[in-house]
Amino acid sequence: MSFLDKFEKKVENVVSGAFSKAFRSEIKPVEIASAVRRAMDERAAAVARDRTIAPNDFKVTLSATDEDNFEAWGADALAEEIAAAATEHAMSQSYSFVGPVRVTFDLDSELTTGQYQIASATKRGAVAPATTSNAAERHPIVDIDGRRYLLTGPVTVIGRGSEADIVVDDTGVSRKHLELRVTPRGVIATDLNSTNGLYVEGHKVPAATLVDGNTLTIGRTRILFWSQPGSEG
Repeated sequence: MSFLDKFEKKVENVVSGAFSKAFRSEIKPVEIASAVRRAMDERAAAVARDRTIAPNDFKVTLSATDEDNFEAWGADALAEEIAAAATEHAMSQSYSFVGPVRVTFDLDSELTTGQYQIASATKRGAVAPATTSNAAERHPIVDIDGRRYLLTGPVTVIGRGSEADIVVDDTGVSRKHLELRVTPRGVIATDLNSTNGLYVEGHKVPAATLVDGNTLTIGRTRILFWSQPGSEG
């Protein structure tokens, strides 16, 4: 099953089975997912022999009718699914990102039903989805509940709040729970005065310099850390 097939099945669940009726003559979200993939392919740029950077920020402009449909069926959920599909495509093409993948929707009253525009950009952020299972020379990697992220910025905040760079769905995690700071001497994990604290290898600590293979625990969430290629095991 292709990533678009899987995406459409997810969207059907999001809109409670009314997918085909709601979008009968208007834009289907799977069309937007396909267009985002094309925009990614068109703007991907090789910056080194083994590194191709792809855009990670996509602004989708819709007509009034289509924008109403997307809002009615949950624009945020659709944006997350499209971003996930884009990330999966990037993995299949061995693209790299320099920031989080974001999809946003906007309105253009001059567009007619069924018309849309997509603007793509490369925007650096503190963290980016990992499109490979290995750490890179440039960026350490963390695995959070099976999802891998490259630490592309000097400071990454992990927490439950929307202001965190990596948002964790765990009621035992504070809004801003943990900071990962990349320094010349290694990555330092620091507890941000959280309610339940930071544990590294089972020991509660206010801060720690991480080594390859360390396991961090915040709330009920386990985080695996690697800094060197090939150390993931």
